[in-house]
Parts: sequence; C-alpha cells; structure tokens
Amino acid sequence: MPRDLVVVAIGRNEGERLRRCLESVAGLPYPVVYVDSGSQDGSPGLARSMGAEVVELDPGLPFTAGRGRNEGLAKNPEVEAVQFLDGDCELVPGWLERGRAELGSDPGLAAVCGRVREANRHASIYNRLCDMEWDAPPGETRSCGGNVLMRVAPFRAVGGFRPGFIAGEEPELCLRLRASGWHIRRLSDDMVRHDAAMIRFAQWWRRARRAGWAYAAGAAAHGASGERHNVREVRSIILWGGLLPVAALGLAVPSGGASLLLLGGFPLLWVRVRASGLSRGYGRGDAGLLATFTVLAKVPQFLGVSGFLLEKISRRRRGALDWRG
Repeated sequence: MPRDLVVVAIGRNEGERLRRCLESVAGLPYPVVYVDSGSQDGSPGLARSMGAEVVELDPGLPFTAGRGRNEGLAKNPEVEAVQFLDGDCELVPGWLERGRAELGSDPGLAAVCGRVREANRHASIYNRLCDMEWDAPPGETRSCGGNVLMRVAPFRAVGGFRPGFIAGEEPELCLRLRASGWHIRRLSDDMVRHDAAMIRFAQWWRRARRAGWAYAAGAAAHGASGERHNVREVRSIILWGGLLPVAALGLAVPSGGASLLLLGGFPLLWVRVRASGLSRGYGRGDAGLLATFTVLAKVPQFLGVSGFLLEKISRRRRGALDWRG
C-alpha cells in the first residue's frame, strides 16, 4: 500500500454517517486513520471492522477537531500529504487524483480543497443554509474547511492545528501557513458530500453560537496581525447582536420609545445580505433565507463571543462545542 498519503477521518457519534464516510475511502490505495472523540455509539469498533486504524483520544484532555487531526496524522509520520475528512462527509470519487495533481503542479501550494455539497440539501432549511455556506468561489483563498488535502511538510513546519481551538481551527492554521509564504487554493471540483442532518432550530442556534466563539478566538489570537484576522466579524457581531438591540430596548422608556428606531437597522441589513445572495446567483427563496438567518445569527454569535471572553477571564477551558445534541 502506498504510504505517501494518508486519509485521516475524525468523528464523534456519527453513526451511519461514519460508515458512509469510511466506505467512500475503503477502495483507495492509502492507509486510513479514524480518530474518535469519546463516541458512545460503537464508532471505534465500526471503523476497525472496516479496516481503518483507530485512535481513541484520551478523555483526560478536551476533545477538539484540531487535536484529533493532529493525532491522526502523527500515526503516519512519513507521509507527504494528508486528506483530512470529517466523519459526516463522503469523499467524492476522483477528488484525490485531482487534488494531488494540483499540489504537484505548484510547489508553493500548502493545501487544496474543493466544493463541499450538502447531501440532503432539501431535508431542512438548515441544510440549505449549510449548502450555501459551502458555496465559496474557486481560486486562491485565505482559508479552507476541515475537509482538505494538505502537504504535510508546511503543516508540520507551522505546528499543525492548535488543539485548544474548539472551533475555527482551520482559518487559524491557514493564516499561519500564509504568513509563512504558502498558498491555499480552492478548486471548482466536488470534494465531499456533507450530511449536516440539521433538522432543529436548536441545532442551528448552537452552531451559530459556536461560530461566534470561533470568530472571537481567531481575533484574540491574530487580531493584531496585519490582516486584522476576524476583527471586522467580531465588531459586526457585537454591534448587531449586542449593542444595538440592548440600546434600543434598554433606552425605550427614557427615550419615550424613540430608541426603538434603532431596530430599523435590521431590515436594512437583511436587504443588503439578500442583495449579496442574489448577486451570487441564488434564487429569491434562497437569498431571502440566507438574509433572514444571517441577521438572526447575530444574537447566538454574540453569545458565543461573550462565552469566549468569559472563558478568557475565568481562565477555564472547555471541550468541543457539539451543536448536534
């Protein structure tokens, strides 16, 4: 079996999604490592039965995706490239050949990713939102997601993923890679099919809160850098999710209700986001859905930012934020 590349899949209680994930790479001539974060559904046994090498993370340390990927890759120290794969995703046939060819054509390329498509886009409005989130333009990009083909040498040179990041670890790693002179490229080719299985508002809310935490963590780590990483996003979250609604409602009585006019900014934001969606080629339904939930997400994102700040003040660390519960 060629060992110049390894597939590292990570997961926690993925169930049948993990089976489909491992089936999608079962026929490849590369070793497959599955890293489990305390699953209670028999995932490690399933992975072993399907021929994957299994790493079960020590529960004495917080579970994070970055930690899992680092430990999975460490099992194959001699490889030149790694395909990271989330356990709720299936690798598209032909992607590795396409991705490896791209890496081989450009020695300055550290990572290459492709199109992520939601497998059950119409199962819920939340799945539709995910599919739009994955729809990023091809070309040189500032960051990738968790599903990505990476050259191992630069990955190791910058220290890999920061295991303390419970979310947003991929953009943070890509920032360090780019600061070291490497490039990240997104291709138009399909890479994985993702199964969000998001059917409840509470799941979406927790995921948005997790995103707020990630923006805050990125800004805390690299906000003072030349590109002001995540600073604009955190400011927007604080304004729309915190300051503006608090001012509008808190000053309603002393202002005789005049402060409620501040809430008129939200429809304007909705119109702006909808126009952006339409310019990206979405239909009116999808553009309106995107705008509605982009505006609504400011509140749980603000809670995520606030949670990160409280953790920094209290110096308490937490494990991965699981939005599927």
